[in-house]
Amino acid sequence: MRRTLRWWDLIMLGIGGIIGTGIFVLSGNAAAENAGPAIIISFILAGITALLAALSYSEMSSMIPVSGSAYTYAYATMGEFVAWIIGWDLVLEYMVGSATVAVGWSAYFVTFFKVAFGLHLDSRWTTPLLYWNETEKAFSTLPDGGFNLPGFLVVIICTIVLVFGIRESAWFNNAMVLLKCSVIIIFIISGFFYINKDNWTPFVPPNTDDNWRHFGVGGIFAAATKIFFAYIGFDAVTTTALECKNTKRDLPIGILGSLFISTVLYILVALVMTGVAHYTLLSGASPITTVAELTGQRWLVIILDLGALAGLTSVILINLLGQPRIFYSMAVDGLFPSAFAKVHPRWKTPWIPTIISGVLTALLGGFFPIDILGNLTSVGTLLAFLLVHIGIIILRFKKPDLPRPFQIPGPYYTWMVVPVLGILSCLALIIVSENQTIWRLFGWLLIGLVFYFLFGFWKSKLRVLQDDEKALEESSQPSSNEPDILDLRQDN
Repeated sequence: MRRTLRWWDLIMLGIGGIIGTGIFVLSGNAAAENAGPAIIISFILAGITALLAALSYSEMSSMIPVSGSAYTYAYATMGEFVAWIIGWDLVLEYMVGSATVAVGWSAYFVTFFKVAFGLHLDSRWTTPLLYWNETEKAFSTLPDGGFNLPGFLVVIICTIVLVFGIRESAWFNNAMVLLKCSVIIIFIISGFFYINKDNWTPFVPPNTDDNWRHFGVGGIFAAATKIFFAYIGFDAVTTTALECKNTKRDLPIGILGSLFISTVLYILVALVMTGVAHYTLLSGASPITTVAELTGQRWLVIILDLGALAGLTSVILINLLGQPRIFYSMAVDGLFPSAFAKVHPRWKTPWIPTIISGVLTALLGGFFPIDILGNLTSVGTLLAFLLVHIGIIILRFKKPDLPRPFQIPGPYYTWMVVPVLGILSCLALIIVSENQTIWRLFGWLLIGLVFYFLFGFWKSKLRVLQDDEKALEESSQPSSNEPDILDLRQDN
């Protein structure tokens, strides 16, 4: 792959992935159903959890500067089996995450045409067919649903962009990031003059039913879990290690820089959003538009719709950028078919996994609703972050002399505060997730284990290497030391 990305490209990639669904789509639902104005605290909690993960990711990425994200880090620290689990989880994280964003993109697309041109698009072509029936605890079909064509098409277009090359994708993403950040700043400044402080009272609405996730302290944590997957953006930055000009320096800058900028913007938008509109009005799929409509400024509604479309497009692009590179790394290790490791001779991109993941993501976005996809992505992301924290602790003791261009600050063993708090925060947000979401995650991981033992276990390059060394020992020939997983990953 071509090494064309610099640190500012990585910051843009991170912002492109982070700022999107979390603020443009899920924030309203989380405020209306879980936290109320305290959604601001939820963003802070999610941001702290992401910051802890970012510190661990930065240390990992600087000393293991190869493509593959958390999968690579798990491979280097905890072995192939755990790496497979996290890699399979990342397939869910990126693919379902992209589909979630695509559904939100479709909602803003429909709103834009309604406000700007007075056109009402047929719901059969803008609404997913399936939804989760909470009463029957099963999937049901919507009477007016059919196929979410806008969500499907935006994923296909982004996939085509990615097939043609990372440099072209970076320029496209940078343009989208600048546009959406400008629009967000316009929203913050314009909305500031319409804030009604009464909307912030009570700041933490009391829980009034048997569901502890509805408001109160429990609602704040539930909202943090719901919006957390928006922070998947900095994770996607680490998958581009093989395409960075200076990987060890630029990856930590890209990760931490994009996370800081995005979190600040999230908090400011949440303040304005809950200040202008009462939180009970924010349950729709386009809460930013709802807030803009309350100001009575039609031009603001149109600009915000365009900004949301740009923002969500860049998130889809970044998620789709990360997924094929996870496939690529797993295929290099023999855990996926070799076709997934092929790089196009002209465009220098992993084009086969890019097309496959793009088509599957588009179909998910076409048929499934945003709440199911979003909740599942959040839990998958938290699991990935949790394993990276564990990997940091293992690697500090297993490879204490390994060069660490970026290192979690702290003398002696005080550095352990970061990964330990990271593990606890990830576990806390997973625990407050909906039960059916956790069961869906377990089901997905079970499917992955079946695939691993039917294919990956037997085709693994690490297994082949160990078998070769065993054969040498049995023939009484001298052999080298036991293969080092970390060295094997760096060789690949």
